Amino acid sequence: MKTENQIETAHVLSSGKQQKLFFAGLLFLVVCFLILDIFLGSVSIKASDVIKAIFTNTESNFETIILKFRLPKAITALTVGIALSLSGLQMQTVFRNPMAGPDVLGISSGASLGVAFVILGFSANISPDSLKGLGNWILVAASWIGAGAVMILIMFISSRVKDIMTILILGIMLSSGISAIVIIMQYFSNETMLKAYVIWTMGSLGNLTSSQLNVLLICVSVGVLLSLFSAKMLNALLLGENYAGSIGLNVRLARIVIFACTSIMAGSVTAFCGPIGFIGIAVPHIARILFKTSDHKILIPGTILTGGAVMLASDIISQLPGSDSVLPVNAVTSLIGIPVVIWVILRNRKYSGLF
Repeated sequence: MKTENQIETAHVLSSGKQQKLFFAGLLFLVVCFLILDIFLGSVSIKASDVIKAIFTNTESNFETIILKFRLPKAITALTVGIALSLSGLQMQTVFRNPMAGPDVLGISSGASLGVAFVILGFSANISPDSLKGLGNWILVAASWIGAGAVMILIMFISSRVKDIMTILILGIMLSSGISAIVIIMQYFSNETMLKAYVIWTMGSLGNLTSSQLNVLLICVSVGVLLSLFSAKMLNALLLGENYAGSIGLNVRLARIVIFACTSIMAGSVTAFCGPIGFIGIAVPHIARILFKTSDHKILIPGTILTGGAVMLASDIISQLPGSDSVLPVNAVTSLIGIPVVIWVILRNRKYSGLF
């Protein structure tokens, strides 16, 4: 008969093989969705023409559509999915709250307030599309500051209030308060600035210029590296800050690193793509379901692949391939994310009394 140690070892090996299969499957999905996102769109283009546009200098209309619109948009979708998913994973761990996410706790609203100060706070005709060079970094920095300020405030509240629902309600109220400030700013803005800000709030993956995409890629790359570096910190914080401190973790430094990482990623995405909801909440839970672990050394790369695949799939659906219509990407991410959030709420016993 097998001993308990042998059974446990066999279980670990089986789990490890399963996780490798999921990693391989998700990587395959990301590659497939990335290719489909380039090949499919509201304009029907033959596969051979798409390949020619990518690999040869044809100087045709197809080349413009593929290289100037579809390819950058697919890269943007992949980057946005990674950034928002990792931000949500880190927030759920730090706050020890399954419902934490950039849009729920007001982080995206804080980033939006920073963008509003840049767009609505100047008399010149400034919009995300018109910014170049240093202007892109100013927009991103303002978004970082807004997101970081809200994160610090939420963390201060969570250190005094332990009830998860209370923190969520306060986060929603904070988002409403920020929205009220933005509405006041809109009221006193001229028509040009107001139009630029309203268009930005709709959220889009396809309006980034090449310089903006470069800035976004740099910022998210830094955020991903910080996330990988913080894996051990997140594993320690999973059991509470007191335990993390008892095993030698510098909790204050860990907070700074994680806050900076989340603010950079969520703020950068919000600055250029507008508010995109539910990805940050739903994807970390999907990754946990798939990999059946709380180890962030596995969850972080798993969340990266899952977030990229989900966002690419959302972008493909939003384009309604074969149709001239294009859905707002926020509508698609909501339809994907809301069922996951409902499942999390129903699954968690702490929320059972509400239903």
